[in-house]
Amino acid sequence: MSLLLSSQRLRRFFFNFAALRQRLRMRSVLRRRCLGWFCSQTAQRHFVSSAQVWIPRVCIVGSGPAGFYTAQQLLKSHPELTVDIYDRLPVPFGLVRFGVAPDHPEVKNVLNTFTATARNKRCSFIGNVSVGKDISVQRLQEAYNAVILSYGAEDDKRLGIPGENLQGVHSARSFVGWYNGLPCDRNFKPDLSVETIVVLGQGNVALDVARILLSPLSVLEKTDITEYALEALAHSKVRKVHVMGRRGPLQAAFTIKELRELVKLPDCRSVLHGEDFAEVPNVLAGLPRPRKRLTELMMQTASTNITKQESERQRLSSREWELKFFRSPCKVLPSGDGQRVTGIELKINRLEGLGETAKAVETDEREVIDCGMILRSIGYQSIPISTDVPFDVHRGTIANENGRISPGLYCSGWVRRGPTGVILTTMTDAFDVGKRVVEDLNAGLICSESKPGTEAILKDLLEKGVQTVSFEGWQRIDGAEVERGKQHGKPREKLTDVREMLGIAAA
Repeated sequence: MSLLLSSQRLRRFFFNFAALRQRLRMRSVLRRRCLGWFCSQTAQRHFVSSAQVWIPRVCIVGSGPAGFYTAQQLLKSHPELTVDIYDRLPVPFGLVRFGVAPDHPEVKNVLNTFTATARNKRCSFIGNVSVGKDISVQRLQEAYNAVILSYGAEDDKRLGIPGENLQGVHSARSFVGWYNGLPCDRNFKPDLSVETIVVLGQGNVALDVARILLSPLSVLEKTDITEYALEALAHSKVRKVHVMGRRGPLQAAFTIKELRELVKLPDCRSVLHGEDFAEVPNVLAGLPRPRKRLTELMMQTASTNITKQESERQRLSSREWELKFFRSPCKVLPSGDGQRVTGIELKINRLEGLGETAKAVETDEREVIDCGMILRSIGYQSIPISTDVPFDVHRGTIANENGRISPGLYCSGWVRRGPTGVILTTMTDAFDVGKRVVEDLNAGLICSESKPGTEAILKDLLEKGVQTVSFEGWQRIDGAEVERGKQHGKPREKLTDVREMLGIAAA
């Protein structure tokens, strides 16, 4: 009897224990389900909350250094805003791609930084959009909280002298665009059958042009210079390049790197004149270090006290370049039929004042140099993009106050301050403008309404039949260029036909 009771109690114990385990299991399931529901509701509330957060939409017109550096600063300074970068070409990077000399690949390393910015999830590139033609600045202002104009300086200054329109007188900008693959300059055909070329201007672009004209083919064929330019230079008859400046050596705008490269160019001698430096020793010690080093290199190159080895190298060189100061062009001399350039007449100048502010004052002396081509390299200038944007025609820049045109409308880079300085100068300028925009956002000076941004603009462009190019589309173009470059043993062979670019980008 006692054994039977014990057996029944034991069965009830196991039954109750099993029931308890089942209840605990069900409680655990219910707990997990409730927790999942709670998390789901929390996530939904978070999503709704996030949707209600105002996300400023900013667009930048121009994808060169100024545009990308401005975008970089905006993304760094504000955790929410989005940036869309528009460019009139299907490809980004502006002057880094089309202005930097092909034998300066180290300068193009900045493209790695720009690419990282473009790949930021809050940044978009929209290429093949001409602002002012395909879409207006006013429409951009309607679609974005802030618009930043960073479209650079795509025009060049003219000489304003008789004969400037003769055949053989060109802009150095067009020549640079030709060998760098700028689509609008792909059909530029410089006559390189001439022996002497005059370059007017003494900035880095002027020295770049002289170096490309005189460089051995073995140097250029390893760069990303266009194949058609390489072919033309292979048959070049150019043997001498004059680089002219209206002021003296202490006002030269080129940097020591560009000068050193020309001085050391193989099979090429440098001609500088000692008399141009007659007054320089009196002020040399007080010059800023960069200017002092540059001037010392010029004086050393002008010196007749050179080694026997250097003397022999110069004697055997088949090409030469000459740096001439205190010269201003006054007339381009025509051929007998009045069609082509055959020379240039120059005024001999003297200086009034000292340092950077010294002025060139013409004298009664004149000089004539025979030449078959003239390349003017006296500076770039920006052009107006819209009648709604105030433009200073005398300075060639947009009227602005520290980058602000008006609350919500800004400018950075060359279009803001003029075409001066190097990439580092542009970076500093762009960072300042980016900070200014964020400061205005935080101060409530910029409209805080929700804006449609790129969605509205892309819809407008689609209706107009404009094919846009994303950064992914650019990467397809990039891949095609690199592949073509391999066929020629080059880093890349740039595409210069916009229609071909668009076809590859859309593939």
